[in-house]
Amino acid sequence: MIPTNYVDKVYASILAMNAGIRLGAPVEPTEWTPEVIADVFGDIRNYVKDYTVFSADDDANGPIFFLRAFLDYAKDNQLQPEHMEKTWLNYMREGLGMIWWGGDQISTEHTAYLNLRRGIKAPKSGSIEVNGKLLAEQIGGQIFIDFFGLLFPNNPKKAADFAEITASVSHDGEGLYGARFIAACIASAFTEKPMRAIIADGLKEIPSESTYTKVVEAVLDFHKEQPDDFYACREYLENNWGYDKYGGICHIIPNAGVCVLALLYGQGDVSRTIEIATMCGWDTDCNAGNVGSIVGVLNGLQGIADHYRKPINDAIVTSSVSGYLNILDLPTLTKQVALIGYRLNEEVAPEALVQSYKETDIYLDFTLPGSTHGFKTNYPFKTFLRHSSEGYRTVGSLEIFLDRMYEGDESTVYYQSFYRRKQFMDEKYAPTFSPTAYSGQTVSMYVKIDQYQGEPVIATPYIKTTTTEQKIFTSTPIELISEWQQIEFVIPDTNGDFIEEVGIHLYSNSDKTCRAFGKVYVDEFHITGTPSYSIDFNKQSIEFRSVTGFAHHRGQWSLQDNNLVMTSETDASSYTGHYYLQNARVQLMMKPLAGHNHHLILRAQGIERYYRLGFENPSELAIVVKDHSDVHVLAKTPFTLELGRQYTVEASAVGNKLTLAIDGTVYLEVEDDRYATGMVGVGTTTGGSCEYGTIHVNS
Repeated sequence: MIPTNYVDKVYASILAMNAGIRLGAPVEPTEWTPEVIADVFGDIRNYVKDYTVFSADDDANGPIFFLRAFLDYAKDNQLQPEHMEKTWLNYMREGLGMIWWGGDQISTEHTAYLNLRRGIKAPKSGSIEVNGKLLAEQIGGQIFIDFFGLLFPNNPKKAADFAEITASVSHDGEGLYGARFIAACIASAFTEKPMRAIIADGLKEIPSESTYTKVVEAVLDFHKEQPDDFYACREYLENNWGYDKYGGICHIIPNAGVCVLALLYGQGDVSRTIEIATMCGWDTDCNAGNVGSIVGVLNGLQGIADHYRKPINDAIVTSSVSGYLNILDLPTLTKQVALIGYRLNEEVAPEALVQSYKETDIYLDFTLPGSTHGFKTNYPFKTFLRHSSEGYRTVGSLEIFLDRMYEGDESTVYYQSFYRRKQFMDEKYAPTFSPTAYSGQTVSMYVKIDQYQGEPVIATPYIKTTTTEQKIFTSTPIELISEWQQIEFVIPDTNGDFIEEVGIHLYSNSDKTCRAFGKVYVDEFHITGTPSYSIDFNKQSIEFRSVTGFAHHRGQWSLQDNNLVMTSETDASSYTGHYYLQNARVQLMMKPLAGHNHHLILRAQGIERYYRLGFENPSELAIVVKDHSDVHVLAKTPFTLELGRQYTVEASAVGNKLTLAIDGTVYLEVEDDRYATGMVGVGTTTGGSCEYGTIHVNS
């Protein structure tokens, strides 16, 4: 039975996992031995590096996107290796993001991906038979499965079974035992108990004769004899279970030892557990993330220290093929995980949770304790943000504390709807983004003020474009009052630029003798409706090895003379836009330069699931539906393609009707209901080269 505090426990686990990843990532390279870490950072008690925005990490990518198997494929709740195989192929861009692309027979995940592309099905794709024992038993088996422990609270066996299926795409042997062990420990931790009892529950789910069991038991025994010196235990692991004993880039066994070490010596405390995992070296972000997931569940939100929680600010980024899905706020992710958990356990989710999650919209309601949903301010000296128990209809809102603002002071408080490379410290795992807010959509929020002194505070809703950095005010200024009032506006046309911020601009005409002092509350921030916008390639750049706004899969993509240019010897595609876009009318100029298969993509739900409309071969236009290997021509008609000629291509998906027009003439119309929503894109199935002009979506 799902516990009453389930959602809060899931939230705590996700926060602690990400705190561990963020803490451990800077010292992950092998140069950072425990001795070097201690020399540079001493006894770690906080993040060792400050980030403007923490880049994507495979330890977060995996749990988040492998979870989507339940949304796309395993709808009967019976997860199979085939479902995970399809999830891999649908959301991973070849060679970019998501996993470590370290090379065939070097990176376990890279090798497994290539196996899948070669037609080797899961679980054989990750088997010892195909890849050898060494490669199959690297650490990846246990670092992608945290959420499977969260899906089955107090059911370690079910969590372990599902984690094994997930890991089997890329791992085998000890790699699968690690997946089972970590997931079982997470599931067990939903009931408060001693750490040794949680570890014992994990051990029940793996073979007693396995090396994984032996290293866990060895650490348990060492800790019993020397419970106060984790460095001594780390030295013991180095001497008896170290990297030199197992080989490969990052073997699971030494790191399993560190995970158990951190859980025992951390004594169940969230901060100390992730700190010890980090100070031990080896695969620090993986280990600190895994143990963070366990102790996060065990302790709940009250166990996560502010200095580890606040820098995360409820926001992370990932690096799948969907730039829209790559912009994440953790409370919304928590609700998604919890709702899937209720479904898998065949229990009815609380109505409040159901109402609090809107899959196809941006909906931020601050109902989870301490949540901020990633909101930011440009002037933290005068306006600082925190969670409040005040709420418009339910408990919770964003509190903006105004510290004595007077005439000339201005502050913006905003939701970040797009990211640029300059905001990141590194390019780890190549995140790519499509905006989560578009022209034509409606933004609404509720606001109120508790003002202690000063002249009225004025709020003006605004958006900010990313290339021109233009702040566009979207309605007249609003004087804030002590009662909740709704602010609502339609996002204006941004002339081909993307939107980076959506929020409110605050100021007061108070003088210095009686400055504005008080609290502004924001609740039920909502972005909804059909986008209507253009993408001007003159306003785009190459960042994270992709054209801004797009996620490329295969091929070479560049910007030339205000056009997007694709060249590829194989199939290639690129995706942009709202992942849940329903009705789309797309127009662009397309100039095929080489090859005879070039098309627009509509309702793409990943690399393997979409409609394509356009030039099918030198003598035909076609509308085609693709669902992995299931590819059907829905309609086709004769058409002679001329290379080097510029065409105006218009394609639409409205309801279940698909339409293709070239140079103003409708050539094909057909009805199909395979996909109801998805991204837009361009691509080729046979290779070639093509130029694409400004893209207009519903504009």
